This record gives sequence, C-alpha cells and structure tokens, in this order.
Amino acid sequence: MRSRTVQPARRFETVLIANRGEIAVRIQRACRELGLATVTVCSEADRDAAYGKASDMSLCIGPSSAAKSYLNQDALLLAARLSEAGAVHPGYGFLSENAAFAAAVEEAGLVFIGPEPSSIATMGDKISAKSAMMAAGVPCVPGPDKELPNDPAVIDQIAAQIGYPVIVKAAGGGGGRGMRVVPNADALQETVALTREEARKAFGSSSLYMEKFLQRPRHVEIQVLCDNHGNAVWLGHRDCSMQRRHQKVAEEAPAPGIPRQTIAPVGAACVEACRQIGYRGAGTFEFLYENGAFYFIEMNTRLQVEHPVTEMTSGFDIVQAQIKVAQGEVLEISQDEVECEGHSIECRINAEDPVSFMPSAGIITALDLPSGPGIRVDTHIHAGYKVSPHYDSLIAKLIVHGATRAEAMAKMRDVLARIRLDGISTNIPLLRALFEDDAFIRGETDIHYLEQWLKQRSAA
Repeated sequence: MRSRTVQPARRFETVLIANRGEIAVRIQRACRELGLATVTVCSEADRDAAYGKASDMSLCIGPSSAAKSYLNQDALLLAARLSEAGAVHPGYGFLSENAAFAAAVEEAGLVFIGPEPSSIATMGDKISAKSAMMAAGVPCVPGPDKELPNDPAVIDQIAAQIGYPVIVKAAGGGGGRGMRVVPNADALQETVALTREEARKAFGSSSLYMEKFLQRPRHVEIQVLCDNHGNAVWLGHRDCSMQRRHQKVAEEAPAPGIPRQTIAPVGAACVEACRQIGYRGAGTFEFLYENGAFYFIEMNTRLQVEHPVTEMTSGFDIVQAQIKVAQGEVLEISQDEVECEGHSIECRINAEDPVSFMPSAGIITALDLPSGPGIRVDTHIHAGYKVSPHYDSLIAKLIVHGATRAEAMAKMRDVLARIRLDGISTNIPLLRALFEDDAFIRGETDIHYLEQWLKQRSAA
C-alpha cells in the first residue's frame, strides 16, 4: 500500500474554472454556495457567454480553437496568476485528466481540485491501472496486466489463452478510440498492426494490451470520494449502457436489477483500491457487467458528466465535496451514512441532427425548460445563445428523480415532451422515441442496444 502523508489544509478564496459550458456553470454554482469567488476563462467564441458575466472575473485566453484556448496550459496558468486564483477546477474533458497539467498547477503554488498527478498518471495508463486494480482485489476483464509484446507468436499464445473473441486496446486510449475486436486467430495480427498505428497517431504511444471481449455486457459505474486523511466512500452505482459509438446518451442510478449483495463487495474493493494508490477527490470506476459478474475496464480520475444522477439519489453534492477535499477537509460522510434513495435518470441534450448525428451550430431562438419537483436542468444555454461549431455538442442535461424507476421514466417522458428548444437541431426527438421503447423501459438493454435500435429505425 502506498503510504499516505496527511496534507496540511490549503485554504483558498478564489477558484479558476478551466472549462466551459454547462460544467463551468455547475462548478460556479458549487463555489458560490461555499462562499468562494470564481474566475471563468473563455475563448473568443465564448466571450459573450452569460456564465462569464456571472463570475467575479472572466478572462479571454485565446482563439476559438480549443487547442489554442481551453487546452493551452500556459494561457490557463497565466489567467490563474493574473486573477490571483488560489485553485483550479478542471471540470471534465479538456485537461481534466492530464497529469502534466495537474503537476503544473501544483508547481505554480495553486491547488488542483482533483487527484494528485501521480494518481492521474497511474490510472490514465490502462495497463498500470489494471495492474493496480488487480493488486487491490478489484475484478478485472480476463487478460494479462502487461503490454502486448511485438513477437507475433507470443501474441498468438496470449490470445489463445484468453479465448476468442478478444479485444485489442491502446494503453493510453479513451473515448472509444484505439480498440478493435478480434473474432478469431486469422484476424489477429492484422488487427494488432492496425491498432498499434492508430494508437501511435492518436495517443503518441503504440503500447497495446489484450482482453477477453464480452458479448452482451452492461456499462456500470461506481462513484467514489476520497479525502487526504485516508477516508473513502462509494456513493452507489450508475448504469451508462445507453451508448452510441462509445458516447453515452442516457444514464441512470442505481443500475437496475443488480442486487445490493452483488455490488457491495465491488464497491468496497474500489474504496480499498483508492486507499492503496493514495487517491483523493472524486473518481469513477467503470465496469462491464455480464451474467452477474463485474469486470473493471478503467477509472476516470475526474468529475463525470453523469454525476447528477448520483447526487439526486445520494443527496450528496459531489462538486462541493471535491472542493472541500482540495482544501484539506475531512469527508463529511462515512460509508455507513451513505443512503441512496429512489431512482434518477439523465438525458444528454446534444446540438446535433437526430438522424444523421451531424453537429448543429446556430442561434437558439426559443427555449422553454421544464421545472417541477424532482426535475433538474444543468445547462449554460438561453434564448439568443449562439451554439459554436468548435466544441462538443452537449448543450444541456435533463435530470429527473422519482421514488421508483417507473416513476422516474414517466417523469422523463413528461420532461422530454414539454421541453422546447428552437433554432437548431437537437437529439430531443430521438430521446422521446427512446423513452417509449419497451426493452429500455424494462431495463433489458446492454452497451450494444442503442446502435442496434438505431439501425432498425433507419431500416424501417
């Protein structure tokens, strides 16, 4: 186990939000409720964003291109110095899981609101992450926790030991890139060569590893929170199986149909793994779940887009917890006190055509967002807002909570029916149809279901 040195309290009064859009608004709200000032940064495309005007200071850090603004580490650090911020919150995406950026923030004398750079580096490499999880007793997908060698004969042997089909993955991959399924031995060597080249171009490393390919799994996540004093808890679980091209469309908590006695030991193993690697802050363990068994695939060392469904069921503010832990505070909740109640569902509203999925930019001419008990909307948009073509298409998240899954599903159908968003194309029509699907309503889906459902719709 890694020895833990209790960090002294590092108080700060101002947080620089190194992100944009709805997550910038979410962090801004958490800071305001904690009495902290906020500094937002913006590219030229986001210069007129309303959340920038609502912050204590807003600084333009570069052109519209993310590479020259939100991914520009020097510009972000300069903005922190000019604004005299004491801490940096990276949100999700962009630099949130960049160990070098986290280290640069700390070296500049600022607090990085997230894990230590060493934890980000360990869990960012899929091979070292799997090795750490196996050592902590977290169940993993069958396959060695070592880099795939170059020797074709040894590669053949490893695949045969695992058993076909197998999946070849980039060690530094993510977002669904750098992975290919191999159905049989005849396709193995060509697939390995193609994936090595893709990994080299996309991630700067041709390092690969190999695992068993599971046929019909679900995607289940476990949310953890850890402080600097050796305390760690898991806040229930989420199902994120509704995906298209490895991008999530809808999420829910808890994952339906998984008994408490099945998942509790896995949650405890995740907490123990966090203690062993000296993890701090919020994190998410991602698993494939098939035939009653869990298989670790990766850990996200940041806040997740779908964190609201866990907040709605646990009643715990994860973003505020991140900030408090970064200031050296002890977690306010113990595992015995974690009580997840009811059911929560989140839909991602994307600025894209609901059939072709092509991004849709333009001005939102009208916006009417539903409200009521058990309804939450996380967004940065408003009537008159100009959706930029330069960034991710996510523009809002609809979250509902009900006493039961059936109640939450009914509430989401009502919310989707009532929302009005004019001026651009969105995936709202697709979501309305999805929440009328019988298999989804019954909770009988897996990670392949949505793509198959979309194929059937396009063929009809």
